[in-house]
Amino acid sequence: MNRRHPTQEAITFALLLAFGFLFLLPFLWMVSTSLKPLEETMKMPPEWIPSSFQWHNYPDAMRAMGPFWTFAGNSLLLAGLNVVGTVLSSAWVAYGFSRLDWKGRDACFFLLLMTMMIPFPVVMVPLYTLFRDLGWIGTMKPLWVPSFLAGAFNVFLLRQFFLTLPRDLSEAARIDGCSEFRIFWQVILPLAKPALLTVALFQFLATWNDFLGPLIFLARESHFTLALALQALQSTISGTPWHHLMAASTLVVAPVLVLFFFTQRTFIRGIATTGLK
Repeated sequence: MNRRHPTQEAITFALLLAFGFLFLLPFLWMVSTSLKPLEETMKMPPEWIPSSFQWHNYPDAMRAMGPFWTFAGNSLLLAGLNVVGTVLSSAWVAYGFSRLDWKGRDACFFLLLMTMMIPFPVVMVPLYTLFRDLGWIGTMKPLWVPSFLAGAFNVFLLRQFFLTLPRDLSEAARIDGCSEFRIFWQVILPLAKPALLTVALFQFLATWNDFLGPLIFLARESHFTLALALQALQSTISGTPWHHLMAASTLVVAPVLVLFFFTQRTFIRGIATTGLK
């Protein structure tokens, strides 16, 4: 095995550190602005360190958004439902595409992958018409019920992971009299925890940050998510209170950062092992 020279490793590490810091700059600027007085938020040239740290911007931003905890609860509820629905449905569909042999399987999987090429704005109007006919407009159902129908990307990710698991495990379970569902539930899923947690994290991030879906389907303020509340805060008649907006944005981003911090090892493991034999 060829080992790189220490100098090359040092240069690589320095470049990665520099690029990492570059991508971190917007977050640092958001936190810095959230602690500034309003008059310093648009100061030119900009200053990174506030003249005085305005910690009260955070409770002020929460009050300016309205019922902050209601919005946070709605976002958390939708994220939880979507995570449960996506993980269960995508895992079951991926199991059928990876562990079961049936006629037309590969063709159906190819058609499923083709749906990944269709952007949401293309199906937005048909979906709205469908949910309107079902009487779901103005409720949260359009934002979580479809997650129980699986998604192409998540099915692909889990299928690739399931293919790495030895088929001997399934055959041994069948010989012992296990049903297909029991093999899926008690043999495959426990071995696929890294991939399942990766899918759960992806879905949580997508739901937590989703703005277009709630904007289209929600009508009552009591159902609003944090993404909609942030937009409402930016659209105030008196002008955008940038210090409050950045404080609110920091509060919205914080749960995502905490979640990723505690799951990063499992997340990286799930991505690294997917598709490897």
